[in-house]
Amino acid sequence: MTSLPRLTRSTSPPAAGMVHLGPGAFFRAFIAPYTDEAMGAGSANGEDWGIIAVSLKSQTAREALVPQRCLYTALERGPDGDTLRQVEAITDVLVAPEDPRAVLDVLTQPEIRIVSLTVTEKGYCHNPRNGSLRTDHPDIAHDIATSDAPRTALGFLVLALSRRREAGIPPFTVLCCDNLPANGAMLRQLVTELAGQRDSAGSSDGLAKWIETHVAFPSTMVDRITPATTAADLEDFATISGSYDSALVIHEPFRQWVIEDDFPQGRPGWHLAGAQMVADVERHELMKLRCLNGTHSALAYLGYLAGYETILDAVANPAFKRLCERLWQDEILPTVPQPEGEDLPAYCAALMSRYSNPAIQHRTWQIAMDGSQKLPQRILGTLRDIVAAGRMPKGLCLVIAGWMRYVAGTNEAGQAIDVRDPMADQLKVAARSADPVTALLSIEAIFGSDLASNADVVAAIQSAYQQLLSDGVAKTVRAYLEQTPSMKC
Repeated sequence: MTSLPRLTRSTSPPAAGMVHLGPGAFFRAFIAPYTDEAMGAGSANGEDWGIIAVSLKSQTAREALVPQRCLYTALERGPDGDTLRQVEAITDVLVAPEDPRAVLDVLTQPEIRIVSLTVTEKGYCHNPRNGSLRTDHPDIAHDIATSDAPRTALGFLVLALSRRREAGIPPFTVLCCDNLPANGAMLRQLVTELAGQRDSAGSSDGLAKWIETHVAFPSTMVDRITPATTAADLEDFATISGSYDSALVIHEPFRQWVIEDDFPQGRPGWHLAGAQMVADVERHELMKLRCLNGTHSALAYLGYLAGYETILDAVANPAFKRLCERLWQDEILPTVPQPEGEDLPAYCAALMSRYSNPAIQHRTWQIAMDGSQKLPQRILGTLRDIVAAGRMPKGLCLVIAGWMRYVAGTNEAGQAIDVRDPMADQLKVAARSADPVTALLSIEAIFGSDLASNADVVAAIQSAYQQLLSDGVAKTVRAYLEQTPSMKC
């Protein structure tokens, strides 16, 4: 299929008003299409808001997009068929490790008024339990000392803001679009911490205070299921369209973007494309993290161990579908404050419909990545809230036990699991110790100190873990559903 002509843009790209760090599939399936549609619908004052994409690691995005003049296809797959949209919002792709100075030069341009990010949880080099900057991270240590060659997203933000301050250029707005609670406030803290470290090292003078005072960090809630594009997807598209699109991205029909409306230098008319511009994102954020991401992780770990390759495969088993429903009703929804304009039981019912979409093949292994960074936000916060309310969340304890079995690196059939996690080596050692539950719970960067000292929580996780070992996932899930009476919300 690669002998077919490449998809390519026939018109000039829009002028750039944004930079995006982390141009992976989710960015191309969500932020870029929203921005493309906003410009097409008559964005603020007719301005262009083209996006310069910056890869912080590899050349993959550039190799896929630049030969096509940054035009690509977003393929929506729903139960009733496919819908194609060609997205023109991206104007260029830079690879930061090759030329960090070029990236800093772009970030310093006055025309750039927003810098957005989708770098995944681990890309923030923070302690996922309390949100603090990991100053012991080697890339952060490098970025504290460097003057022109940062390695991390945080480093690029701090150096670019420092340069804009020195040049008298108004700061850009920093827009975090990753699945983290209070992600704007979290990113403000991390950027300010890194700037403070540079102040202390003599690299800057009062930069941290200037950022805290002058830079906007609006919070967001983002939601669209975006499975990895496969070689078969590329071939199918080429057969249908007659052209080859190496940047093709697949996504579900549903999308939701809730944005705190705080953009001192202006923004695209995302509201024209359906984004919800609000004063406070927190409740929507918590709803999504706990209801969607929490049950996604439950299905990822327990489903993968049981041999299910996709979320669709997992929820096709009535027991796994009921597991999600029980988690929502008994352990998740009681901890979610009512978001404005949302019907929480209806939201969860819609999630199950999305999980059951036969056109979306979202791999459990893909969702299971980086669990050490995801558990604190997706599972552990909910667990703590339920425990504080005087209940024992046995379902969430089962999910944690499933994660513990997963990170040991072997599934129920004895086959090796490719565990992708920044703490993979440490997790594997702990998971293969004589008492894996105790060893894993003692990792404070994930669990803090409170859970390991709660005898009831430890006992519930130990019980679930031992049952997974002796009976297997499917039988353990069924036993949980049969033996645990449902609680009323």
